[in-house]
Amino acid sequence: MNAIHNLSQLLEQSQCQFKIFDLGRRIQSIETKDFLQVEKGQKPYPYPLQRHAHLAVAYWTEANQPWIWFLKFPLDERGLLNQTDIGNFLKYVTEAMGAHLSQELSEEQQQHLANNPYTFKPNDEKMAVFHSVIRSQLSLPTSQYYEHAQHYFSGDLGWSNWQTVGLQGITDMCSRLSDQQNSVAIRKALPHLAKDKNTHPALYALLGALEHVSIADKLANRVLELADQECNSSEPDLFLIAAYVRALSGAQNNITNTLIERILADTQLSHAEVLIAIAGRCWSSLNTEARAGKFLLRLAQTQNQQLFNQLFADLVMIPDLRFTFLPLLNHTPSPELAHALFELQQQTKSTQ
Repeated sequence: MNAIHNLSQLLEQSQCQFKIFDLGRRIQSIETKDFLQVEKGQKPYPYPLQRHAHLAVAYWTEANQPWIWFLKFPLDERGLLNQTDIGNFLKYVTEAMGAHLSQELSEEQQQHLANNPYTFKPNDEKMAVFHSVIRSQLSLPTSQYYEHAQHYFSGDLGWSNWQTVGLQGITDMCSRLSDQQNSVAIRKALPHLAKDKNTHPALYALLGALEHVSIADKLANRVLELADQECNSSEPDLFLIAAYVRALSGAQNNITNTLIERILADTQLSHAEVLIAIAGRCWSSLNTEARAGKFLLRLAQTQNQQLFNQLFADLVMIPDLRFTFLPLLNHTPSPELAHALFELQQQTKSTQ
């Protein structure tokens, strides 16, 4: 048995198949070869959130029923994992389970493994989406709520009867958009759910599930159309606009960028809740200096310095955005943004 230095090695030596997912921002898979480089400290974690890596590790054997770890590791200022943390977690695993993972754990072993500082519990909504996604990817059966959700979104049950629909059924549909005309049913259902505030709970649940999956252009354009209608209303619902933004995070960039540019062009629409949605889910749209600068200006105009500092620090940690945002520290196109960046730098100095 070779010495075990990282999770990938442990999983491979246990003859397990496995998938790695980020759970901090969107639920999205991380390629095994990329994760191995991250584990070895050879490249930064691709999707940091609040200076941590939030991971789901799903592994399985022939039975195809996955075991899942939800793990949270701190990152250094370069976005790298600390090798000591990886080693410590491996120690917890091997103490609880031994060097092979493909076995059922006793209650005592489960408790021992759970009692470590690196595990976390995702919120209920994200947990539901993740279970739907992994079961879809492994061709495992859907939940008992799936068929009922299909009936509801086809309009058969009446739009007002959303209370009978289970969240797991909604996430099952969204993780299987290409199956059984699910994407078509959802696309046709959206305007019905949007036009009546009484059905908005179902709309929010649906949009919340869509934000973690890839969506085809027809469905994405329907979401964009509804978002435009809300943006153009006399009293736009800013929380609903934020939900539309997040739902478009899995769309083609040109569709997502259309909505984000529409929002950033209007001070009224650039509410803190909407800006948080952009930073948290649609960060890849901020990969140009022009769009990043406009985003920071709108963020500065909220006059919430704490939020400005938090989102700037979060975005600059993302490897794909680091060299878009760092130059903006020395490029101040407006007094409001200049002031916010000055306050950010002053606070950074005071904490060093």
